[in-house]
Amino acid sequence: MLGFPCNQFGGQEPGTNEEIAEFASSNYDVNFPMFAKSDVNGDNASELYQQLKAQQPGDGDSADIAWNFEKFLVNPQGEAVARWGTRTTPEEIAAQLPDLMA
Repeated sequence: MLGFPCNQFGGQEPGTNEEIAEFASSNYDVNFPMFAKSDVNGDNASELYQQLKAQQPGDGDSADIAWNFEKFLVNPQGEAVARWGTRTTPEEIAAQLPDLMA
């Protein structure tokens, strides 16, 4: 699990990278790596998210990230093999991993 904060959704991540990491850790017990805040949509979307969306465009009218907490599964070869929306829980994803990684 890796976290990539983004402030493109209702201004939910206005703080600095350090403030965001502290908030996630103290309020949600986040213990996975948190990366620098970046854009996930638009002209300034990070290269990572450009690649993830190209490999897993999703089910909507656009490949854009719809809201915070969308999730991608990347295999050991660096390929995005699945994508889930905001409401999908880590437990739901864990149940699918054996089939997705086969």
